[in-house]
Amino acid sequence: MPTISMFYGILVTLLFEDNDRHHLPHFHVRYQSAKASIAIEDGRVLAGNLPPKQLKLVQAWVELHRDELLADWDLAVNGEELFRIAPLQ
Repeated sequence: MPTISMFYGILVTLLFEDNDRHHLPHFHVRYQSAKASIAIEDGRVLAGNLPPKQLKLVQAWVELHRDELLADWDLAVNGEELFRIAPLQ
């Protein structure tokens, strides 16, 4: 699963093959032992969980980078290499 960003101990990855599972553009995050799938459209948790503080950071990052996330999703759909996205600062 390609890593597209990392910030504050949060690892963000994206893999298109999961489309059948959640049926919408999303990405995966890991923080320590917590894992979650997050919808690109609105930052909601589709599966798994994150600590509240880290979830808020991820949701803020989604707001700032939604267009880039959707562009990476389109690249993944076409089997192309993904771009890295700037971390939350």
